Amino acid sequence: MKTVSAFANANGGVIEIGKNDRGDIVGLADTHKLMEDIPNKIRLATGVLADVDLHDGNGKHFISISIKPYPYPITYHGRYYYRSGSTTQELTGTAIDEFMLRKQGRTWDGVPVPYVSESEFERDAFRFFRKKAIESTRLTSEDLEISDYALLQNLMLIERDYLKRAAILLFHQNPEQWIPGAYAKIGFFENDADLIYQDEIHGPLLMMPDKILDTLYLKYFKGMISYRGTQRVETYPVPRASLREAVHNAVNHKDYSSGIPIQIRVYQDKVAIYNVGGLPDGWTVEKLLARHGSQPRNPLVAGTFFRSGLIESWGRGIEKIISSCREEGKDDPIFEASNSEMSVTFFDNRKQPPTKNFIVPCDTIIETINGAANPKRIESLLVEALIANPSITYDGLAKLLSVSRSTVSREIKKLIEDGKIEREGARRNGSWVVKG
Repeated sequence: MKTVSAFANANGGVIEIGKNDRGDIVGLADTHKLMEDIPNKIRLATGVLADVDLHDGNGKHFISISIKPYPYPITYHGRYYYRSGSTTQELTGTAIDEFMLRKQGRTWDGVPVPYVSESEFERDAFRFFRKKAIESTRLTSEDLEISDYALLQNLMLIERDYLKRAAILLFHQNPEQWIPGAYAKIGFFENDADLIYQDEIHGPLLMMPDKILDTLYLKYFKGMISYRGTQRVETYPVPRASLREAVHNAVNHKDYSSGIPIQIRVYQDKVAIYNVGGLPDGWTVEKLLARHGSQPRNPLVAGTFFRSGLIESWGRGIEKIISSCREEGKDDPIFEASNSEMSVTFFDNRKQPPTKNFIVPCDTIIETINGAANPKRIESLLVEALIANPSITYDGLAKLLSVSRSTVSREIKKLIEDGKIEREGARRNGSWVVKG
């Protein structure tokens, strides 16, 4: 009966009696009585009308019970069950609330909230939405020449003069006042047990992804500097395009009824994003990694992000995360999912590029030894030496080029004045940047 109600509450299914776990027919006794009793007991216990059929295979009988999905919740002994994959689960807590809303054709983020005024909302969030929507051409400036309240109406975030949960999440200056856990935590870990420092990102959900990315790249990530010719190149643990998609996925698909924030753990060699809210019913990680459509957990939240141009609506986020990593030579991230949690882990496989060997041509050494050093030649060699070894000292340059330290100092000063090089960082531990 639990399985019957679970199938009715999910997508339907078939129960077969008279077969073993391998699917072999083992037969049944008194099939006539079973054919009468089974449908009656199912109807009395759950209210479900099941199709019960008798089958004959090699002289043995088995019965199939076909259950169709029901548009309203089915209970058995006052409890609600749901079929997910190959398991029957009892729904409890917030899972029951979400299930009931779904059966009514509603979603969690679409529930109206009384006693909240649009005047409490963050004006910067509305300005941010308008700016992004115009930049993305999803909306025109003429579309947005309306009041903030009218904008909320057009985004389907108001019902009978009540603001919906999605409106509070997206635009309220303090959504946690109404929805606990609507924020993100970032921590730098030496290992799984030792937290070194942390930050929390609060405020309107619409602006949260940019705040998260800025905090990560400005405070938590260290750029590795290398050069392609005279061009300075900085590489980070995770490509920004990949991390941007992962953060937007976490923000849009989080289960905000849980009260648990998004958690981002940064290590020396990896970055992991944990998010409460599992995959859609019947999905696996394999399906997630394959081509699939978009099934947002919070469609009103996702719809507003889409209209602002911040996300797409084609379910290509995972594909873009992986392709961006591969384009920059990164390892593929690892995706993990359970019934209640989703995580993605990026790995930092950067290698410090070896210092390029710099060899001074013999004719230059002869020139300088004879006291006939060519200033233009010295300048060119200095630039090449700084590209090869940005942390080289004045004494190192003098020894390398077989010139005096005063000559190096004079030529470096000229290069700085001409805007060709600049010093970055402290005098003792800094480095040279060649600007071209």
